[in-house]
Amino acid sequence: MADKPLSTTAHQLAAENITLGYGDRVIVDGLSIDIEPGLVTTIIGPNGCGKSTLLRALGRLLRPQAGQVVLDGKAISALKTRDIARIVGMLPQTPVAPEGLTVADLVAKGRHPHQSWLRQWSAEDETEVMTALEQTGVADLAERTLDELSGGQRQRAWISMALAQGTDILLLDEPTTYLDLAHSLEVLDLVDRLRDEFGRTVVMVLHDLNLAIRYSDRLVVMRDGRIIAQGEPAEVIDAELLLEVFGLQAKVLDCPVSGRPMIVPIGARHVRGV
Repeated sequence: MADKPLSTTAHQLAAENITLGYGDRVIVDGLSIDIEPGLVTTIIGPNGCGKSTLLRALGRLLRPQAGQVVLDGKAISALKTRDIARIVGMLPQTPVAPEGLTVADLVAKGRHPHQSWLRQWSAEDETEVMTALEQTGVADLAERTLDELSGGQRQRAWISMALAQGTDILLLDEPTTYLDLAHSLEVLDLVDRLRDEFGRTVVMVLHDLNLAIRYSDRLVVMRDGRIIAQGEPAEVIDAELLLEVFGLQAKVLDCPVSGRPMIVPIGARHVRGV
């Protein structure tokens, strides 16, 4: 990953003392976070700690029981869905598309927030779709159906749809789910390029700790609905934190490729909530 780029986006996303849950069950309690523009921020933590719940709230898919999510200084709950969709794009963990949908048709759906009965499909929409296809390296797959693609190609097509929205902020929930290592690297290399070359702000949830360390500018470590630590990977990751949060006994070495921390597991210790 290159040195920290200058941000090309002025959009600011934050959560202010939010409490999140489903019914009477509280998942996230009194959490605050500022998302730094133009960087890749990855949320990590044990299963059930609230990572995806937090991401859903940042994308206004889940309304806080208390506190608020703020976009550009305004409560996101008070903004129009169409206006949010022009700034924030979210890719859920297992997106679903109709059978037989082509890559081009999928990516074109990203332009819906920019259209209305007064403004139909335009040359600008066509340009944005082609740009998104090229940025994600799937332009040559435009006429193929999603069913024909490999896992990595399919994920890149979905990310292309989010880019076609023209959003500066991308929220990706487990973008490497069900992918083997090669395809995972393919998708995360794309995320890296979107940040480096186009100044996108990316917030991801990842389970693979070493991939999170390698591809992130900032890590947010959660446990039991709270943030335990956050900062640059080298500042955050150490053996003590891994044992406390994940119940993982491990050595933390310098990666010979990236120079960043690299986790070598030794064994596991049962921890509540894991």
